[in-house]
Amino acid sequence: MANDIEKKSVGKETPDISDVKESADSRKSKDKDKSKKAASAKKPNKFVKFFKDAKSEFKKVVWPTPKSTTNNTIVVIVVCLAAGLFVFGIDSLFAFINRLILG
Repeated sequence: MANDIEKKSVGKETPDISDVKESADSRKSKDKDKSKKAASAKKPNKFVKFFKDAKSEFKKVVWPTPKSTTNNTIVVIVVCLAAGLFVFGIDSLFAFINRLILG
């Protein structure tokens, strides 16, 4: 493979290193200018993008049916009552023990 490269470059004049660096630098600056212009042209307003994204996310929401909402509400109320009764029972027990000890 190295021989192929040598054969191709034998008949050509090798460029000066400074010429290569200058052309590379000028290409980089041109590429940066183009990329900045392209980015600013493609970049929409942040607020507009936010609301467009929010709208698309709201379309993905699956709302519960009224029956499942009712069932979930009943489960939450029952669990809250059970937890309240449990805490009330523990509190009453500790109050009774406290009265016996301090009495």
